[in-house]
Amino acid sequence: MPAAELEEVDLLVVGGGKAGKSLAMDRAKAGWSVVMVERDKIGGTCINVACIPTKSLVGSARTMLTIQHAEVMGIEVDGDSVVSLAALRRHKESVVGGMVDAHRKMFTDSGMDFIMGTARFVAPRTVQIATNEDGTRLIRGKDVVINTGTTPAVPDLPGLAEADVWTSETILRLDRLPQTLLILGGGYVGCEFASMFALFGSRVVLVQGGPQLLPREDPDVAGEVAQILTDQGVELHLGSRAASVRREQAHEKVTLTLEDGSALTGDELLVATGRSPVTADLGLDAAEVKLTDRGYVAVDDHLRTGAEHVWAAGDVAGSPQFTHASWNDFRILRSLLSGREASTAGRLVPYTIFITPELARVGLTETQARAAGHTVRVAKIPVSAIPRAKTLHDSTGIWKAVVDADTDQILGAALLGHNGGEVIAAVQLAMLGGLPYQSVRDALLTHPTMSEGLNLLFDTFGDQPHQPANHR
Repeated sequence: MPAAELEEVDLLVVGGGKAGKSLAMDRAKAGWSVVMVERDKIGGTCINVACIPTKSLVGSARTMLTIQHAEVMGIEVDGDSVVSLAALRRHKESVVGGMVDAHRKMFTDSGMDFIMGTARFVAPRTVQIATNEDGTRLIRGKDVVINTGTTPAVPDLPGLAEADVWTSETILRLDRLPQTLLILGGGYVGCEFASMFALFGSRVVLVQGGPQLLPREDPDVAGEVAQILTDQGVELHLGSRAASVRREQAHEKVTLTLEDGSALTGDELLVATGRSPVTADLGLDAAEVKLTDRGYVAVDDHLRTGAEHVWAAGDVAGSPQFTHASWNDFRILRSLLSGREASTAGRLVPYTIFITPELARVGLTETQARAAGHTVRVAKIPVSAIPRAKTLHDSTGIWKAVVDADTDQILGAALLGHNGGEVIAAVQLAMLGGLPYQSVRDALLTHPTMSEGLNLLFDTFGDQPHQPANHR
């Protein structure tokens, strides 16, 4: 086969995640010549095997819970509600399939050259692409963006590789609904799937090596999450480390042995122990791109690598592993490539953990705020205090906010309860605007809504007015 002829473009994007695909479409519409290469997921990880399919299934799990609680709301439902695996799969695939089709059309309409294939750098700003149609192309970009994302991390555990276990991606195939699901890992992914499958009716056993779930959260918030999962039927093993895994044959029971010698047995094992950057086979040495000690592409706060005109964005660049952070990376790169200043420095990244009910977070935890030297005040209310929660008979959870006692500035918040992920945006905007907590406390918010709970939360500090620091 003759060597591929070198093609020159304005922008080469390697990996079609949120930041990469958004930038590729934007620059193509602006008249740039753009090539984007994606290995296997049109639209990226989010819409194929992460946010969109999982939240579609969270919606199904919450529908099951709503049906089970219908009588409390005055609605009689005849018969037991059951999960139809085929219908569940159709629901998930219809959502994902629709978004994939929409992306395929958007890519074409933007005018970019979209290539399905595997790229490897062979020189600075230059990749050789083995296309999925068995062809080869050689592309060099004036500017290059690496946006290859991450993949589920699988620990080096004896027997694990041979045990045919699930990851956060393979579980979404929904081949079967296990009677007993073992979960290794009590972080965001492990807790989301634990809540989901418990509501679907599986017996769920979750093993977490550390002393609490969600180790980045305050202990009191993590404790509330643990109680919620326990109430949903999840069996928690905290402070327990796995020693080995064994499954004799496909579809037989899987056994997880712990370091203390005890053993847990289930139909399936979900390994939810984090994600690893996709960098190993990119040929980054040829691109003169350096990696961090953890294997992520090393970038500065302008998302620049050490190589001239080479950028990285999204998970692979060490950005917070949320699609909205990758979207913000796109906006930063769009500004920089358009000659405007932009930076990741100091940005405020919220997130939501979609257990039921959800936990939304922004800013510093109480633990982080104290470690940073702030003198803090802590506001906390049960969700049951919020009138809207009473009308929904959905009063599980707590709301917590951390305030700087010297400036009255909101440092962070954790909203565990119904619609916390929606309400957290109001707290984030107050923080971005530099508003003292009193402005939120005294705001005229609609009644009865969950957002009204912010009045109640900050009213726990009393009715003292805000005084600027120079007047204290």
